[in-house]
Amino acid sequence: MKRLFDFTLALIASAILLVPIILVAMAVRLTSKGPALYWSDRVGKDNRIFKMPKFRSMKVDTPAVATHLLQDPKSVLTPIGDFLRKSSLDELPQLWCILKGDMSFVGPRPALFNQDDLVSLRTEKGVHQLVPGLTGWAQVNGRDELPIPQKVDLDVEYSDKQSFFFDIYILWLTFIKVMRKDGVSH
Repeated sequence: MKRLFDFTLALIASAILLVPIILVAMAVRLTSKGPALYWSDRVGKDNRIFKMPKFRSMKVDTPAVATHLLQDPKSVLTPIGDFLRKSSLDELPQLWCILKGDMSFVGPRPALFNQDDLVSLRTEKGVHQLVPGLTGWAQVNGRDELPIPQKVDLDVEYSDKQSFFFDIYILWLTFIKVMRKDGVSH
């Protein structure tokens, strides 16, 4: 049921958002050197690596590490990178991953391939068995501001409580947070 919901909603969202997706891609290309999309290696279900696209919000030569590990995140943003991140428009290409089945709308956010501490703790707690999500329980409860152990605790709580209605609730809270630009620190 969850997979059918994800696929159907991603198909509808892709059709509705096609023009904004094209406009954002053009804006990225016109305001900075490099491709519109950045494909990062992410950790998916059962710790399988998959390629996840985002609209590029950082300069081409930026190291592939979690943003909070960069010395000065603001210095590597493209001219529209801050706006893309705060508005979450950089996440739109992930609809592709939902259509493919690498991601769900709701689940733990996929870790970067080199976030060993996060991957290890999720594996220890069984969270690695979940399909990662575009948004999740940890996202609506702090997003970038949460320390890793607290994120994983929220991922475990999501795993224990997951249901169709809980996912709808998280999607609603995500919508509210995105509109308010809550929890985005860089």
